[in-house]
Amino acid sequence: MKDLVNLNGEVVHGDRPVITLDNRAFHFGDGLFESLRVVDGKPRNVDAHWVRMTTGAALLRIELPPNLDRTSFERYIVELVQRTGHVSGRCRFTLFRTGDGNYRPVSNKGGFTIELKPITEPSYALNEHGLMVDIWPEMRKPINDLARHKTLNCQYYVMASLWSQQRGLDDCMLQNERGNIIESSSGNLFIVSNGVLYTPSLADGCVGGVMRAQVINLAIANGIKVYECSLNPQNLLAADELFFTNAVLGLQWVGTYRTKRYAHRLAGTITDLLLTATAVN
Repeated sequence: MKDLVNLNGEVVHGDRPVITLDNRAFHFGDGLFESLRVVDGKPRNVDAHWVRMTTGAALLRIELPPNLDRTSFERYIVELVQRTGHVSGRCRFTLFRTGDGNYRPVSNKGGFTIELKPITEPSYALNEHGLMVDIWPEMRKPINDLARHKTLNCQYYVMASLWSQQRGLDDCMLQNERGNIIESSSGNLFIVSNGVLYTPSLADGCVGGVMRAQVINLAIANGIKVYECSLNPQNLLAADELFFTNAVLGLQWVGTYRTKRYAHRLAGTITDLLLTATAVN
């Protein structure tokens, strides 16, 4: 299998320098990214990722390159799958502002890279053992228009992950500036109480996750009630289940939050629905 990446529409070797040192993604975190799952050689949820990426690009005022549209976005990923042989993998698309300048850019033209890393699991799978988690207490994420998008400024999630690692935890949950629980360091979150799903509202500052939206749609289509609302630590203690979602792993259920223990019945049901939907599409 070959180590290849796509740089601005051209497949190049990934085991040597691809971008220059003055790239604005490196200097200023000036851009955004999408993480897609490849299953059976096909990138999943392409439409949803494309919409989120273009919406984020408009917010950041980054112009899409002329050789990048919805059709080429998918075609470039499929080409990389075929060239590398990675039929199951994590695909990362990064869009960055090109050109010179310091905080004030000289140009708003965009450039992009596409990377593909293999995953041994052929499709989405629920974790065998429940995650151990807690609430990250050191910082709180602000609520603003950037909060919903996956910008290259990921420092909150890096710091939260380090905090979890230092305490022997699998993951942790972030709070917004109001103290509401909004997401984990690796994705969106859902709780289950009496068979009903609850997930933080986008108005509370969580990332507008592609898998979050898919879980909501699958639940509604199968008669499972879903509410988008503000959640606090007391809601976690009263819940029957707690699970996290992201576009690469699907659902990951939590077994322990402090002294609270959780089941994973509905998480398993939704994972089965996700697998069925993936097989159909």
